[in-house]
Amino acid sequence: MNNKKLTWINIGLALVAILLAYLVFDSIRQPVVFADKCREREVQVVQSLKDIRSTQVLFKQTYNRYTADFDSLIEYVKTGTLPVVNMVADPNDTTFTKTINDTVGYISVYDSLFAKRENFDLNSMRIVPFSQDEKFEMEAGYIMRGGLKVAVFEAKTPYKVYLWDLDQQRVNNRRAEMEDLNKYAGLKVGSMDEPSLSGNWESL
Repeated sequence: MNNKKLTWINIGLALVAILLAYLVFDSIRQPVVFADKCREREVQVVQSLKDIRSTQVLFKQTYNRYTADFDSLIEYVKTGTLPVVNMVADPNDTTFTKTINDTVGYISVYDSLFAKRENFDLNSMRIVPFSQDEKFEMEAGYIMRGGLKVAVFEAKTPYKVYLWDLDQQRVNNRRAEMEDLNKYAGLKVGSMDEPSLSGNWESL
């Protein structure tokens, strides 16, 4: 075998070695890239769910119920007001445990929740970040607990909505893993089965 042929064989073997090294590197890198993208997106999805929760809590304080309608929730933020209450000790109470609540003014719901969020778009509250303009699923109603009717709500979005353009096999694996654990395959806050305001990311 002449030297020229050996040279081409060596070059071929070197290229194969480089290709195999890249494939090994890529097989290690891809799960890391996927996990990083998931975390990056979930930070924003969670923030949106926290915004929905905060707004629902104030909505319930005003109307003694939650709402399943984003239009009602957004209109409440735009037009609703909350009393600013000054609590002072009752001068006639010698135990120093009683207080007198004095309403000294009102603050808008928007300012109470979002005054520090520069250029915050209220309408974005209903849209799942990184999705194809899909809305969060939201329900509200009542359940019975201890003989009492308790208001509940739930807002959620599945993995497939905000991870739609990532590696679908990995998304499906993640969904299947959560379903095997009998957990919701996505992010959600509240519950239609329990009087809870927790987000499922808080228990992950």
